[in-house]
Amino acid sequence: MSDHPLPTKPLVVKVGGSAGINYDLVCDDAAALVRQGVPLVLVHGGSHETNVLSERLGKPPRMLTSPQGFTSRYTDAETLDIFAMVYAGKLNTRIVERLQRRGVNAVGLSGLDGRLLEGPRKSSVRAVIDGRQVLVRDDYTGKVERVNTHLLRLLMDNGYTPVISPPACSTEGEAINVDGDRAAAMIAAAIGAEQLIILSNVPGLLRAFPDESTLISHIRYAELESALSFAEGRMKKKVLGASEAIAGGVRQVIFADARIPQPITNAMQGRGTVIAL
Repeated sequence: MSDHPLPTKPLVVKVGGSAGINYDLVCDDAAALVRQGVPLVLVHGGSHETNVLSERLGKPPRMLTSPQGFTSRYTDAETLDIFAMVYAGKLNTRIVERLQRRGVNAVGLSGLDGRLLEGPRKSSVRAVIDGRQVLVRDDYTGKVERVNTHLLRLLMDNGYTPVISPPACSTEGEAINVDGDRAAAMIAAAIGAEQLIILSNVPGLLRAFPDESTLISHIRYAELESALSFAEGRMKKKVLGASEAIAGGVRQVIFADARIPQPITNAMQGRGTVIAL
């Protein structure tokens, strides 16, 4: 890692679930860092695989757009089953397998396990459909408000690397779909991480998506709200997650590229979009 010091505080890495992400490269780098003594928590998504499986099962994904322009997956009970198959099933297992093959004693967890990620289920979701605001009530979604740091510390202090995915646990004990970027932000704040690295299939925050030459290398926390005006699609939630992480005490959030070798190391060295106070 050249002359950049390795972190001694926990490092939280969120790797997205969009098409084009190279999980082998991410796991190569994660394993190398863990072997060097970096305490690491890996959080992952699975949106692309969920869409593919939904189509195969004859239940195409349905997205809701909030009045503020944020998109989220409409999650009825059947969609939640598909979601769990992909996130807590296939992808979590395969990422843990990759890390185990690289000598990392990884443990796969959903946010439901041990109430690792907990928050209230939303009684309704406000969405814009055909130009009108409507309330969607049969939706199993929520927002993480509490992290079981005792469980994470127990694992990390005993040499395990947590690999975490949604769903989370509602306060009533139900499985709920939560946004992975915002969940990672809550985890990073809760365990005292200095850095949260959010990897996706773009090199960072782009001023004119999808033109990668418009990468913004640095942005201040105070400017994040203005970034919502040009952040496209899923990037809006990542910007929101970054804002919540820094508000929770995380020193730095980096958006970076999950398609390149050593994606985590490159991000730690400031390659991507660095967000800080």
